[in-house]
Amino acid sequence: MSALAERLRHLRAQSGLSVPAAPTAAPKPALPANVLRLIHGRSRLLCAEPRVSSTDRFVPGEEIASGLFLTEAVVDWLPPPPVIDTAFARWSEPVASGRLMHFDTETTGLAGGTGTRAFMIGAAHWQADGRFRMRQLTITTMAAERAMLHAFAGWLRDDTVLVSYNGKCYDAPLLATRYRLARLPNPLTGLGHLDLLHPVRRRWKGIWENCRLATAERQLLGVVRDDDLPGSEAPAAWLAYLRGGPATNLRRVAHHNAQDLRSLAGVLLRVSGLGACPPAAEQVA
Repeated sequence: MSALAERLRHLRAQSGLSVPAAPTAAPKPALPANVLRLIHGRSRLLCAEPRVSSTDRFVPGEEIASGLFLTEAVVDWLPPPPVIDTAFARWSEPVASGRLMHFDTETTGLAGGTGTRAFMIGAAHWQADGRFRMRQLTITTMAAERAMLHAFAGWLRDDTVLVSYNGKCYDAPLLATRYRLARLPNPLTGLGHLDLLHPVRRRWKGIWENCRLATAERQLLGVVRDDDLPGSEAPAAWLAYLRGGPATNLRRVAHHNAQDLRSLAGVLLRVSGLGACPPAAEQVA
Protein backbone atom coordinates (compact mmCIF):
# COMPACT_ATOMS: atom_id res chain seq x y z
CA MET A 1 0.00 0.00 0.00
CA SER A 2 1.40 3.49 -0.91
CA ALA A 3 2.21 6.17 1.72
CA LEU A 4 -0.58 8.43 0.38
CA ALA A 5 -3.21 5.72 0.79
CA GLU A 6 -1.99 5.00 4.27
CA ARG A 7 -2.21 8.70 5.17
CA LEU A 8 -5.81 8.90 3.88
CA ARG A 9 -6.78 5.88 5.97
CA HIS A 10 -5.27 7.53 9.04
CA LEU A 11 -7.18 10.79 8.46
CA ARG A 12 -10.48 8.97 7.91
CA ALA A 13 -9.97 7.01 11.09
CA GLN A 14 -9.41 10.21 13.08
CA SER A 15 -12.52 11.83 11.60
CA GLY A 16 -14.72 8.81 12.40
CA LEU A 17 -15.32 7.87 8.80
CA SER A 18 -15.59 4.19 7.94
CA VAL A 19 -12.49 2.67 6.52
CA PRO A 20 -13.07 0.32 3.57
CA ALA A 21 -11.41 -3.02 3.83
CA ALA A 22 -8.35 -3.59 1.77
CA PRO A 23 -9.22 -5.27 -1.54
CA THR A 24 -8.60 -9.00 -1.68
CA ALA A 25 -7.97 -11.16 -4.73
CA ALA A 26 -10.99 -13.06 -6.07
CA PRO A 27 -10.82 -16.78 -5.29
CA LYS A 28 -9.74 -18.92 -8.23
CA PRO A 29 -12.49 -21.21 -9.54
CA ALA A 30 -11.94 -24.88 -8.64
CA LEU A 31 -11.07 -27.18 -11.56
CA PRO A 32 -13.23 -30.25 -12.19
CA ALA A 33 -11.88 -33.48 -10.74
CA ASN A 34 -11.39 -35.12 -14.15
CA VAL A 35 -9.29 -32.15 -15.34
CA LEU A 36 -7.15 -32.35 -12.21
CA ARG A 37 -6.58 -36.08 -12.82
CA LEU A 38 -5.43 -35.35 -16.38
CA ILE A 39 -3.04 -32.66 -15.19
CA HIS A 40 -1.60 -34.87 -12.46
CA GLY A 41 -1.29 -37.81 -14.87
CA ARG A 42 0.56 -35.71 -17.42
CA SER A 43 2.88 -34.42 -14.69
CA ARG A 44 3.73 -38.00 -13.70
CA LEU A 45 4.45 -38.91 -17.33
CA LEU A 46 6.72 -35.89 -17.76
CA CYS A 47 8.61 -36.74 -14.59
CA ALA A 48 8.88 -40.47 -15.37
CA GLU A 49 12.13 -41.93 -16.59
CA PRO A 50 12.28 -42.57 -20.37
CA ARG A 51 11.27 -46.12 -21.35
CA VAL A 52 14.15 -48.30 -22.47
CA SER A 53 13.39 -50.70 -25.32
CA SER A 54 14.21 -54.37 -24.80
CA THR A 55 17.14 -55.90 -26.68
CA ASP A 56 15.01 -58.97 -27.51
CA ARG A 57 12.85 -57.72 -30.37
CA PHE A 58 13.16 -60.71 -32.70
CA VAL A 59 9.91 -61.72 -34.42
CA PRO A 60 10.21 -64.93 -36.46
CA GLY A 61 9.45 -64.99 -40.15
CA GLU A 62 9.90 -62.84 -43.22
CA GLU A 63 8.82 -59.20 -43.19
CA ILE A 64 6.61 -59.16 -46.29
CA ALA A 65 5.37 -55.60 -45.67
CA SER A 66 6.32 -52.90 -43.22
CA GLY A 67 5.49 -54.32 -39.78
CA LEU A 68 3.97 -57.55 -41.18
CA PHE A 69 5.76 -60.88 -40.66
CA LEU A 70 4.96 -64.19 -42.34
CA THR A 71 6.02 -67.57 -40.95
CA GLU A 72 5.45 -70.83 -42.80
CA ALA A 73 5.99 -74.50 -41.99
CA VAL A 74 5.04 -77.75 -43.70
CA VAL A 75 4.72 -80.71 -41.31
CA ASP A 76 3.56 -84.31 -41.27
CA TRP A 77 0.33 -84.30 -39.29
CA LEU A 78 -2.52 -86.82 -39.52
CA PRO A 79 -2.92 -87.16 -43.30
CA PRO A 80 -6.61 -86.81 -44.20
CA PRO A 81 -8.85 -88.93 -46.40
CA PRO A 82 -9.58 -87.41 -49.82
CA VAL A 83 -13.10 -86.55 -48.69
CA ILE A 84 -14.29 -85.48 -45.22
CA ASP A 85 -17.61 -86.84 -44.00
CA THR A 86 -19.49 -83.81 -42.69
CA ALA A 87 -22.46 -85.64 -41.19
CA PHE A 88 -21.17 -84.64 -37.75
CA ALA A 89 -21.87 -81.01 -38.67
CA ARG A 90 -25.26 -81.88 -40.18
CA TRP A 91 -24.11 -80.98 -43.66
CA SER A 92 -25.73 -82.79 -46.55
CA GLU A 93 -22.58 -83.29 -48.64
CA PRO A 94 -18.99 -84.35 -47.88
CA VAL A 95 -16.13 -81.92 -48.53
CA ALA A 96 -12.85 -82.60 -50.30
CA SER A 97 -10.04 -82.21 -47.77
CA GLY A 98 -8.12 -79.95 -50.16
CA ARG A 99 -10.82 -77.29 -49.82
CA LEU A 100 -10.47 -76.95 -46.04
CA MET A 101 -8.74 -73.94 -44.49
CA HIS A 102 -8.24 -74.15 -40.72
CA PHE A 103 -7.89 -70.69 -39.20
CA ASP A 104 -7.46 -69.09 -35.80
CA THR A 105 -6.80 -65.51 -34.68
CA GLU A 106 -4.97 -63.98 -31.74
CA THR A 107 -6.56 -60.70 -30.75
CA THR A 108 -6.20 -57.69 -28.48
CA GLY A 109 -9.18 -58.75 -26.35
CA LEU A 110 -11.90 -61.31 -25.89
CA ALA A 111 -14.88 -58.97 -25.78
CA GLY A 112 -14.96 -58.22 -29.50
CA GLY A 113 -16.32 -54.94 -30.86
CA THR A 114 -14.72 -52.34 -33.09
CA GLY A 115 -11.90 -51.71 -30.59
CA THR A 116 -10.65 -55.29 -30.79
CA ARG A 117 -8.31 -56.25 -33.60
CA ALA A 118 -6.46 -59.38 -34.66
CA PHE A 119 -2.69 -59.02 -34.43
CA MET A 120 -2.05 -62.59 -35.62
CA ILE A 121 -3.90 -64.78 -38.12
CA GLY A 122 -2.95 -68.43 -38.45
CA ALA A 123 -4.21 -70.57 -41.31
CA ALA A 124 -3.42 -74.12 -42.40
CA HIS A 125 -4.47 -76.57 -45.09
CA TRP A 126 -3.56 -80.02 -46.35
CA GLN A 127 -1.47 -80.07 -49.49
CA ALA A 128 -1.95 -82.53 -52.34
CA ASP A 129 0.82 -84.71 -50.86
CA GLY A 130 -1.08 -84.99 -47.54
CA ARG A 131 1.32 -82.74 -45.60
CA PHE A 132 0.02 -79.92 -43.43
CA ARG A 133 1.01 -76.38 -44.43
CA MET A 134 0.77 -73.75 -41.69
CA ARG A 135 1.13 -70.01 -42.24
CA GLN A 136 0.96 -67.21 -39.70
CA LEU A 137 0.70 -63.46 -40.19
CA THR A 138 1.83 -61.21 -37.33
CA ILE A 139 1.72 -57.42 -37.21
CA THR A 140 4.19 -55.46 -35.11
CA THR A 141 2.65 -52.05 -35.81
CA MET A 142 -0.94 -50.83 -35.94
CA ALA A 143 -0.41 -49.57 -39.48
CA ALA A 144 0.34 -53.08 -40.77
CA GLU A 145 -3.19 -54.39 -40.15
CA ARG A 146 -4.47 -53.58 -43.65
CA ALA A 147 -1.58 -55.45 -45.27
CA MET A 148 -2.28 -58.47 -43.03
CA LEU A 149 -5.96 -58.53 -43.99
CA HIS A 150 -5.05 -58.27 -47.68
CA ALA A 151 -2.54 -61.14 -47.40
CA PHE A 152 -5.00 -63.43 -45.60
CA ALA A 153 -7.65 -62.76 -48.25
CA GLY A 154 -5.21 -64.01 -50.88
CA TRP A 155 -5.10 -67.45 -49.23
CA LEU A 156 -8.83 -68.09 -49.71
CA ARG A 157 -10.64 -69.36 -52.80
CA ASP A 158 -14.27 -69.16 -53.78
CA ASP A 159 -14.78 -72.83 -52.81
CA THR A 160 -12.78 -72.71 -49.56
CA VAL A 161 -14.45 -74.24 -46.50
CA LEU A 162 -13.34 -72.67 -43.23
CA VAL A 163 -12.59 -74.77 -40.15
CA SER A 164 -12.49 -73.11 -36.74
CA TYR A 165 -13.28 -73.54 -33.06
CA ASN A 166 -15.91 -70.95 -32.07
CA GLY A 167 -14.96 -69.03 -35.21
CA LYS A 168 -18.55 -68.42 -36.29
CA CYS A 169 -19.26 -66.45 -33.12
CA TYR A 170 -15.88 -64.80 -32.59
CA ASP A 171 -13.10 -64.95 -35.21
CA ALA A 172 -15.22 -64.52 -38.34
CA PRO A 173 -17.33 -61.57 -37.03
CA LEU A 174 -14.19 -59.88 -35.69
CA LEU A 175 -12.42 -60.17 -39.04
CA ALA A 176 -15.56 -58.97 -40.83
CA THR A 177 -15.44 -55.81 -38.70
CA ARG A 178 -11.74 -55.26 -39.40
CA TYR A 179 -12.24 -55.69 -43.16
CA ARG A 180 -15.11 -53.21 -43.05
CA LEU A 181 -13.08 -50.64 -41.10
CA ALA A 182 -10.16 -51.12 -43.51
CA ARG A 183 -12.57 -50.60 -46.45
CA LEU A 184 -11.67 -53.98 -47.91
CA PRO A 185 -14.09 -56.66 -49.17
CA ASN A 186 -14.62 -59.43 -46.64
CA PRO A 187 -13.21 -62.66 -48.17
CA LEU A 188 -15.09 -64.84 -45.65
CA THR A 189 -18.49 -63.81 -46.99
CA GLY A 190 -20.30 -66.72 -48.59
CA LEU A 191 -17.75 -69.39 -47.63
CA GLY A 192 -18.77 -72.64 -45.94
CA HIS A 193 -17.74 -72.80 -42.30
CA LEU A 194 -17.28 -75.88 -40.11
CA ASP A 195 -17.24 -74.62 -36.53
CA LEU A 196 -16.08 -77.62 -34.47
CA LEU A 197 -17.22 -76.21 -31.14
CA HIS A 198 -20.88 -76.92 -31.87
CA PRO A 199 -20.64 -80.64 -32.79
CA VAL A 200 -18.21 -81.18 -29.89
CA ARG A 201 -20.74 -79.65 -27.53
CA ARG A 202 -23.59 -81.70 -28.94
CA ARG A 203 -21.66 -84.92 -28.37
CA TRP A 204 -19.71 -84.34 -25.15
CA LYS A 205 -21.44 -81.58 -23.18
CA GLY A 206 -22.09 -82.93 -19.68
CA ILE A 207 -19.54 -85.72 -20.21
CA TRP A 208 -16.33 -83.69 -20.31
CA GLU A 209 -15.51 -81.02 -17.74
CA ASN A 210 -15.88 -78.43 -20.53
CA CYS A 211 -15.71 -78.25 -24.31
CA ARG A 212 -12.76 -75.91 -24.77
CA LEU A 213 -10.28 -76.74 -27.53
CA ALA A 214 -7.64 -77.65 -24.96
CA THR A 215 -10.02 -80.26 -23.51
CA ALA A 216 -11.00 -81.60 -26.93
CA GLU A 217 -7.40 -82.01 -28.05
CA ARG A 218 -6.51 -83.78 -24.81
CA GLN A 219 -9.48 -86.14 -24.95
CA LEU A 220 -9.38 -86.90 -28.67
CA LEU A 221 -5.71 -86.49 -29.62
CA GLY A 222 -3.80 -87.03 -26.37
CA VAL A 223 -2.22 -83.58 -26.73
CA VAL A 224 -1.01 -82.05 -23.46
CA ARG A 225 0.66 -78.68 -23.90
CA ASP A 226 3.90 -77.89 -22.05
CA ASP A 227 4.86 -74.29 -21.28
CA ASP A 228 1.91 -73.04 -23.29
CA LEU A 229 0.99 -69.37 -23.02
CA PRO A 230 -2.76 -69.19 -22.29
CA GLY A 231 -4.78 -67.41 -24.95
CA SER A 232 -5.99 -64.92 -22.34
CA GLU A 233 -2.40 -63.63 -22.02
CA ALA A 234 -1.93 -63.07 -25.75
CA PRO A 235 -3.23 -59.45 -25.73
CA ALA A 236 -0.77 -58.44 -23.01
CA ALA A 237 2.12 -60.10 -24.89
CA TRP A 238 1.46 -58.09 -28.05
CA LEU A 239 0.78 -54.78 -26.29
CA ALA A 240 3.96 -55.18 -24.24
CA TYR A 241 5.91 -55.68 -27.46
CA LEU A 242 4.39 -52.54 -29.00
CA ARG A 243 5.55 -50.58 -25.94
CA GLY A 244 9.14 -51.70 -26.43
CA GLY A 245 9.07 -54.90 -24.37
CA PRO A 246 10.72 -58.21 -25.27
CA ALA A 247 9.35 -60.50 -27.97
CA THR A 248 9.60 -63.60 -25.76
CA ASN A 249 5.88 -63.95 -25.07
CA LEU A 250 4.94 -62.88 -28.59
CA ARG A 251 6.89 -65.89 -29.88
CA ARG A 252 5.04 -68.06 -27.36
CA VAL A 253 1.75 -66.73 -28.77
CA ALA A 254 2.86 -67.89 -32.23
CA HIS A 255 3.67 -71.34 -30.82
CA HIS A 256 0.25 -71.49 -29.16
CA ASN A 257 -1.46 -70.47 -32.39
CA ALA A 258 0.39 -73.12 -34.41
CA GLN A 259 -0.73 -75.82 -31.97
CA ASP A 260 -4.30 -74.56 -32.28
CA LEU A 261 -4.09 -75.11 -36.04
CA ARG A 262 -2.79 -78.67 -35.65
CA SER A 263 -5.46 -79.42 -33.07
CA LEU A 264 -8.21 -78.07 -35.31
CA ALA A 265 -7.21 -80.51 -38.04
CA GLY A 266 -6.89 -83.40 -35.60
CA VAL A 267 -10.22 -82.78 -33.89
CA LEU A 268 -11.89 -82.47 -37.28
CA LEU A 269 -10.62 -85.89 -38.37
CA ARG A 270 -11.61 -87.54 -35.09
CA VAL A 271 -15.10 -86.03 -35.01
CA SER A 272 -15.79 -86.67 -38.69
CA GLY A 273 -14.81 -90.30 -38.23
CA LEU A 274 -17.54 -90.71 -35.61
CA GLY A 275 -20.34 -89.85 -38.02
CA ALA A 276 -23.44 -87.89 -37.11
CA CYS A 277 -23.72 -86.54 -33.59
CA PRO A 278 -26.30 -88.36 -31.43
CA PRO A 279 -29.47 -86.55 -30.34
CA ALA A 280 -29.23 -84.62 -27.10
CA ALA A 281 -31.06 -87.33 -25.13
CA GLU A 282 -28.43 -89.92 -26.05
CA GLN A 283 -25.53 -87.75 -24.91
CA VAL A 284 -26.34 -88.18 -21.22
CA ALA A 285 -27.21 -91.87 -21.43
